[in-house]
Amino acid sequence: MNSTTTLVSNGVTPAVADAVGSISSVQADAAWWRSAVIYQVYIRSFADGNGDGLGDIAGLRSKLDHLVDLGIDAIWINPWYPSPMADAGYDVITYLDVEPRFGTMAEAEALILEAHQRGIRVLLDIVPNHSSSQHEWFQQALVADPGSELRDRFIFREGRGADGSIEPNDWPSCFGGPAWTRVNDSHGMPGQWYLHLFDPAQPDRNWEHPAVRAEFEDTLRFWFDRGVDGFRIDVAHSLFKEPGLPDVDGRKWGPHTTAGLDYLEHPFWDRDELHDVYRSWRRIADSYDPPRVFVAEAWVPYPSRLARYVRPDELHTSFNFDFLRAPWIADELRSTIDITLREHLVVNAPPTWVLSNHDTVRHVSRYARVIPKAAASLAELVGDVDLELGHRRARAATMLMLALPGCAYIYQGEELGLAEVEDLPESALQDPTWWRTGHTERGRDGCRVPIPWSGSESPFGFSETGATEPWLPQPSWFADHAASSLRDDHDSILAMYQQALAVRRSNPALGDGTLRWLDMSAGVLAFERDPGFVCITNVSSEPVVVPTEMAVLMSSGSLDSAGRIAADTTVWLQRR
Repeated sequence: MNSTTTLVSNGVTPAVADAVGSISSVQADAAWWRSAVIYQVYIRSFADGNGDGLGDIAGLRSKLDHLVDLGIDAIWINPWYPSPMADAGYDVITYLDVEPRFGTMAEAEALILEAHQRGIRVLLDIVPNHSSSQHEWFQQALVADPGSELRDRFIFREGRGADGSIEPNDWPSCFGGPAWTRVNDSHGMPGQWYLHLFDPAQPDRNWEHPAVRAEFEDTLRFWFDRGVDGFRIDVAHSLFKEPGLPDVDGRKWGPHTTAGLDYLEHPFWDRDELHDVYRSWRRIADSYDPPRVFVAEAWVPYPSRLARYVRPDELHTSFNFDFLRAPWIADELRSTIDITLREHLVVNAPPTWVLSNHDTVRHVSRYARVIPKAAASLAELVGDVDLELGHRRARAATMLMLALPGCAYIYQGEELGLAEVEDLPESALQDPTWWRTGHTERGRDGCRVPIPWSGSESPFGFSETGATEPWLPQPSWFADHAASSLRDDHDSILAMYQQALAVRRSNPALGDGTLRWLDMSAGVLAFERDPGFVCITNVSSEPVVVPTEMAVLMSSGSLDSAGRIAADTTVWLQRR
């Protein structure tokens, strides 16, 4: 905790007490998360309050009114803990403080209070699979002897080969290259290897060790006691590794839409052992009044496997990445929706829909390809780029998502219509993927560029004019997407988001619940939600007639001259 934080007798500051006390004003409904729309704040790129070119808590506090006007229910903030930033804050030194470049603990407490006062809940990010190589425990492990208790809190192994110079197994790093780095022993000679499924600066924890479990349970309580409403769990499908650490040996890991009957056990993804951890976390969350909540980032190959994370005694929600990856094809979208709804119904959990986040290509750019393809990374995109098409489809997809049963997440800047910045200069790239792949994959920086708030040139209100340049360069076309220029345009994408969220909040048919598909022409998705709400998304190239017994509530784009629903358009209707 920062030295500037003054404790009172019960272990929390007056600001913390206020923040905790303010929760009741935003959580009258303990099941709010089943219908919520949550806004992702990638704090490095949201708003810069001190002029150093990096987003921070002060900047976020200054933009809370924008979030209120947007109409969201909660925010999820990417890691704000002390970090050397080898992976944009996902390499955490300690979970019980705030990174000085982002602000102070006192500012964090003030943010929680101010958000609650505005009716906005606050979710933080927790990173249980790995920590920073600068974490105190890992620094102790480096100087400890092989087999010691200090090393056992991470995953150290002897190398293969006569001299131990070959990695312990064939596991790859998600950022490129091997998942192992060798360290020197106490005599300065090459010694054991440690596991890092991501960057070498992010050593994996050993979740078989009781101290690791205890550390994270303490972390949950620390922030829950300060009024935080929940956590997003990074890489929730990892944690445990198969005993003996066998080779991957060609076992693939990726999305599927089948029932999962041919599920192949993987040595470090989605192992059964991790569910006991989440049951213990759920008990902690339920011990608070009101209960706190979790959302999992779990990239698993089958919807049936995803549903295991949201069983009644485990996590509350889990991102549905199959929907994010689905191409703009009616049959594939409907199949993804149907399977998701079916599997979540089995465990009585709401689906969690998302179109973009800080790890994936912004959906305007995914949908801008004339050749539709399921793609999450820049390297996967194919086809010619048509941004006008991408914007049209993105608007339609957003309204489709917000009409589906369950909760939804919005990634900062999508309400401004931002596309991926695909032409960042190589000299500006910071994603570890860029370095770990030998400069062959550009990584995720294109969706992380600081967002525009006002003005006609960089920094576009992200920082004050004359401040340090933003940590990633902003393109000139951001001027057309600045929040200030969209705010008074009733046809802007910002206005569409505001209207859609207002309708969603006021219409009893929307949020948690069920849907019924309606029969319409090929290439059209149409469903009804009681009482009397109908959503029609035209994924085909032909216009669709609006049923005469329905009144139009809103549309993602203009209807044609005959009042028909144009291609790549979603319309919300109400039965008369």
